[in-house]
Amino acid sequence: MLSIILPARNEAAALAGLLPRLRQAQPDAEIIVVDDGSSDDSVALCTRNSVQVVRQPYSMGNGAAIKRGARAATGDVLVFMDADGQHDPGLIERLLQRLDEGFDMVVGARDWSGQAGVSRGVANALYNWLASRMTNFPVRDLTSGFRAVRADKFREFLHLLPNGFSYPTTITMAFFRSAYAVAYEPIPVAKRVGKSHIRPLRDGIRFFLIIFKIATLYSPLKLFVPTSAVFFLLGLGHYIYTFITDHRFTNMSTLLFSAAVIVFLIGLISEQITALVYSKSGQN
Repeated sequence: MLSIILPARNEAAALAGLLPRLRQAQPDAEIIVVDDGSSDDSVALCTRNSVQVVRQPYSMGNGAAIKRGARAATGDVLVFMDADGQHDPGLIERLLQRLDEGFDMVVGARDWSGQAGVSRGVANALYNWLASRMTNFPVRDLTSGFRAVRADKFREFLHLLPNGFSYPTTITMAFFRSAYAVAYEPIPVAKRVGKSHIRPLRDGIRFFLIIFKIATLYSPLKLFVPTSAVFFLLGLGHYIYTFITDHRFTNMSTLLFSAAVIVFLIGLISEQITALVYSKSGQN
């Protein structure tokens, strides 16, 4: 059975056209709209279209809506898509066909024209590049909200998912870390209906933090070892300079060498914690 989950917050304008198309494209699917504390008539609209609604009494975030929808779904395959009208329900079948080829998750990959502005496009390109370097796999769209996934494997990582907007990053890196097969399917994306919930300052900081999250979710040592090496080389360079000029070993060199050791040890501990977290996830 197929379950389609749409997190929605004040998306009545988009849902009015999306839900009938979704039902027509997948008449036998279980459709769940997770209402994230909407103040419009999203719930009434879902009721008129005979769509199941999971209500959150107040806004908990996109990731929280995804988790609640995954818990409520009864299908063995889950499809997640945005409720803002960007994703074409007719493309779901393409994702499911790729899933049948033996993949555990198939992600709808946007091209540059599908990005919400130049700044978002540049940020997503940076995420994709970093994730590709970390995983040694060509990651084509790390933050896409349109994906099909096997329910049992997705639920293994519910406890890792944040309540905010970076759930796609977290689940993608978790699948790569656990050696679950991930595929990318190119898809066109329409312009969203209504106003975006993204705030430049708040989400700019969030995007910066995602860069570090990508590394720590997959392999912390790939982040901490290069950082440790930079501190070590700075300390060595400073020591050589002061030895030549003043013939002494300075406190700054000591500080930089100490920082190199501390960062490396933190990386080792983080690697062990990450391994334990994923080991525990696989037992659930």
